Amino acid sequence: MRNLPQPAVDDIEFVSVMHALSDQARLRLLAALADDGEHSCSAAAEGIEVHKSTMSHHFRVLREAGLISTRQDGRHRFVRLRRAELDQRFPGVLDAALAAGEHSR
Repeated sequence: MRNLPQPAVDDIEFVSVMHALSDQARLRLLAALADDGEHSCSAAAEGIEVHKSTMSHHFRVLREAGLISTRQDGRHRFVRLRRAELDQRFPGVLDAALAAGEHSR
């Protein structure tokens, strides 16, 4: 079991977060992870109609921006929203993005 690389809280950049939040599929992924639990990638992506490689790209963008953490266990990956860290670094941004994503569906 290993965790994939992600930025430390102090290294999360606002521009990277905003870029990651600029895509509807990524907003839907975040909404699926909003309960603060850990989810398999396939469960988080359920109902989002994009190719598997595109979904992998979305997960990578979210992880590299610091929005999610990813744990790999064998061939399976599990993701969780880094809500506490994001609220510490940029208070209110995540809640505003999730609310805006709900209105744009």
